[in-house]
Amino acid sequence: MPSIGDNSAKTVATGSAGGATAQNASSKLEKCDKPLGTIAIVEDTTQPWFGYFRQQYQLQSTTPVLRLIVQQSNCFVVVERGRAMGNMNTERELQARGELRNGSNFGKGQMVSADYSLSPSVTISQKGTGGAGGFGGGLIGAIGSVVAAGMKSNEASTMLLMVDNRSGVQLAAAEGSAKNFDMSGGFGFLGSSFGGGAGGFTNTPQGKVLVAAFMDSYNNIVRATRNYVAQNVEGGLGKGGKLKVN
Repeated sequence: MPSIGDNSAKTVATGSAGGATAQNASSKLEKCDKPLGTIAIVEDTTQPWFGYFRQQYQLQSTTPVLRLIVQQSNCFVVVERGRAMGNMNTERELQARGELRNGSNFGKGQMVSADYSLSPSVTISQKGTGGAGGFGGGLIGAIGSVVAAGMKSNEASTMLLMVDNRSGVQLAAAEGSAKNFDMSGGFGFLGSSFGGGAGGFTNTPQGKVLVAAFMDSYNNIVRATRNYVAQNVEGGLGKGGKLKVN
């Protein structure tokens, strides 16, 4: 039988969010006392990284996990600007045709604007980028004694760009990264830190590294926006700037 809520199947984006409350959110996620505004996650699926991301690792859109992370942080209120917009428009069309019950209230003026847009991209995502193999003795520390093992690192680097939707000005940009290790080979014994077995540490899917990298990117976005100071150009933004052409 499937194990519901099995820890080995989880990413760092754990738990749930409902309004301003979060359940079982990662302790490593940056959080805010109150939201800074509304935000839409905008993923450009035409970019080369997206096709590689899906083909190489059989992974889906980054949008759902980013929306969970953002809502759990309570730093922004997430608004829908994806495929569900079609469902929203369908309800409005049914209202306009008189098909919905009285009081359904799907008229104009109900939608909330997105103050900001957050765009994700994957800079580097590679499995087995480095490591070591053929340990014959013991690894010092918690692992204990390894008879014969190989170890390869999985690495990911991601970017998040945050834009003000009214002015088009980029407000913040942040890089994030993460790494884990795959182990293979024969194990003698493992110390208590591994609970007597390799568990989810062995052959961890690359997708988990990507989610961790995106959480790192988002944490950096939150830190940047907490300390946000607007950029000023003498004479005003978009008024020609200081670099003149003769």
